[in-house]
Amino acid sequence: MKEILDAIQSQDSTAADFAALSLPESYRAITVHKDEAEMFAGLESRDKDPRKSIHLDEVPVPELGPGEALVAVMASSVNYNSVWTSIFEPVSTFGFLERYGRLSELTKRHDLPYHVIGSDLAGVVLRTGPGVNAWNPGDEVVAHCLSVELESSDGHNDTMLDPEQRIWGFETNFGGLAEIALVKSNQLMPKPKHLSWEEAAAPGLVNSTAYRQLVSRNGAGMKQGDNVLIWGASGGLGSYATQFALAGGANPICVVSSPEKADICRAMGAEAVIDRNAEGYRFWKDERTQDPKEWKRFGKRIREFTGGEDIDIVFEHPGRETFGASVYVTRKGGTITTCASTSGYMHEYDNRYLWMSLKRIIGSHFANYREAWEANRLIAKGKIHPTLSKTYTLEETGQAAHDVHRNAHQGKVGVLALAPREGLGVRDQEMREQHIDAINRFRNV
Repeated sequence: MKEILDAIQSQDSTAADFAALSLPESYRAITVHKDEAEMFAGLESRDKDPRKSIHLDEVPVPELGPGEALVAVMASSVNYNSVWTSIFEPVSTFGFLERYGRLSELTKRHDLPYHVIGSDLAGVVLRTGPGVNAWNPGDEVVAHCLSVELESSDGHNDTMLDPEQRIWGFETNFGGLAEIALVKSNQLMPKPKHLSWEEAAAPGLVNSTAYRQLVSRNGAGMKQGDNVLIWGASGGLGSYATQFALAGGANPICVVSSPEKADICRAMGAEAVIDRNAEGYRFWKDERTQDPKEWKRFGKRIREFTGGEDIDIVFEHPGRETFGASVYVTRKGGTITTCASTSGYMHEYDNRYLWMSLKRIIGSHFANYREAWEANRLIAKGKIHPTLSKTYTLEETGQAAHDVHRNAHQGKVGVLALAPREGLGVRDQEMREQHIDAINRFRNV
């Protein structure tokens, strides 16, 4: 690994130099173990501790197949799917790996007693398999997490509809929280030159998810002037949704849970911010009964920010706790997009406010290659900025996942893999200096 790192850090290394490097037999990777899948049985989600289930193991380098690439991972990040994997919720990911392993002789590689997790990376291509022409050893890249086979016609209009669509590092093995990762070549995108490795690794999953959910025609198709309600507007997903709304001429109404998070939204440029804890919104009277009076109070508060207008688009991801309110406050003909359910999967809402007001609920899941590419392009152009707040070492990944699980973080948290320290990998210092305040916005809180 030292030779690989030396080549990456050298300014004189060529594609031929990288192609000539010997690959190690093994590498360090963050894993969960199949024989521990029941270790948290009987515990509430909040009591499950990723620090107990996440391991740093030495694992063999996987075989490289057609259309694939091996990437030296300089940095990665922690997403909620890594938290879900580590606490084995809603199901153990080893079921995903078993099903994928039955697809072909090549995919059998993924069905292992350990799961290398992680759905983001920034790094350097080491090897490409047969049929890969767009990428070469030495290319500096980031990876999005859509893994598809595309042997069915269903996926050729929108690759997210491929029956064999999976999230890399969650529903496949050999993910990005490691020193080496195995990806399909159509997951790769150019690394933004003005960002460090850890900054470039942070946006991937959440930035692309927010782009599809809010901007793409496959999601809400946001336009100028739209009133957009964004739950968790300073978080990993919401911080990108807030930026897309502002950059696209929409009016974000940011919902947060603390004064510090409200300040972050204002620093991004948002003016309409609701601290739901400070204003005491309680959308549920008890575990089974919602409170429509609180929906109405919430809607009234929103209209104070919008000049009396209702919400055009709701950017939903908390799920059960907020969904009833989201449906209620949306304007007639408006749209609720949902990509997650961090507070519970069983949503409840009053359907009269949906059907009689011609509202739409759109399910949105990650992004296709084109959407991920466009989202990354906006990062590379300095229109959207990473929301990295803190960086951990690979050895500290369990703590990083624990912090995300407990929501004790802002924006995104990064993980250094091969990168020996933060701040490396910047190739365009002049552009970086133009955007340095925005790049550091989440680090300074």
